[in-house]
Amino acid sequence: MINVILYSRVDCHLCEQAEADLKSLQGDHPHNLVVIDVDSNPELRKAYGLEVPVVEVGPYKLKAPFDRQELGMTLGAAADRKQQIETYGGEVYQYNQAVAQRWTRSDGFSYWFARHYLAIFSLILILYAGIPFLAPVLMKIGATGPANVIYRGYGIVCHQLAYRSFFLFGEQVAYPRSAVGVPGLLTWGEASGISEDNQAQSLVQARQFVGSDLLGFKVALCQRDLAIYLSILLFIFLFSLTRRRLSSLHWLVWIILGLVPVGIDGLSQLLSQSPFNFLPFRESTPVLRLITGGLFGFMTAWFGIPMVEETMSEANRILAAKRLRVSNSEVQ
Repeated sequence: MINVILYSRVDCHLCEQAEADLKSLQGDHPHNLVVIDVDSNPELRKAYGLEVPVVEVGPYKLKAPFDRQELGMTLGAAADRKQQIETYGGEVYQYNQAVAQRWTRSDGFSYWFARHYLAIFSLILILYAGIPFLAPVLMKIGATGPANVIYRGYGIVCHQLAYRSFFLFGEQVAYPRSAVGVPGLLTWGEASGISEDNQAQSLVQARQFVGSDLLGFKVALCQRDLAIYLSILLFIFLFSLTRRRLSSLHWLVWIILGLVPVGIDGLSQLLSQSPFNFLPFRESTPVLRLITGGLFGFMTAWFGIPMVEETMSEANRILAAKRLRVSNSEVQ
């Protein structure tokens, strides 16, 4: 016998007619009918609120308007499909059917995760982008051991060059290289006393340098990386304010505004310095790193997160329907 779900709501004439037609078809097409009120669940109301009645049987779905004849054809097709699967599917089909009739721990976790994935992702980002600020705080209070653990850990994923990082508790928030020429700021060479002439040696020393009481202590993530992660968090905040209604950014806009600026800024800088030296020497500014990193993070989030939201919304809808179906079956 096939299982049929009717998504309905109270005081809906078409829903009442669809339920009556399904019951009248029991003789020709025996089925288990489960009626689910879409207003009993936010995900179902969002998915079907303007489309009820909706009939779902196996892979087939009918949305209003439809008549008794269409219902009969759909039930017949579903019954034939079920018979063929039972004939050739064997034990695998029986197992899948058994799983479909009960609410499992895996279902519970998937349902919870699909509803809260954005909060979980945000928390991970807050911790990932926030812990690097803890390193200079620990250095300031003399807890060098835990601070160095953070520096070493983030050093795996970030270059941590002092002249491309922010500093806390010092004279300046940043110490750019002399080639940048930021007015009013001591250069990296002037502040640290480390010569900038030997690029290879300066690179190693700038990575190892964590700061001093006078200069302050560097954040364990570079300026561009911080801009990327914080701009992703900013998009998530704005996305939530719009009740997750923002559509995914067009891929061409993502490339032009997200990838091209950070690619030009970062690649031109990389290829102009040791060990490549393919281009005339160039060093980006802290402001430019923030802008290009921020654009990359924000546009990437705008491109990807709405697509993830579509997937999670669909999972929510399917699992919410299964939960109500299983609950109704247990009551019956």
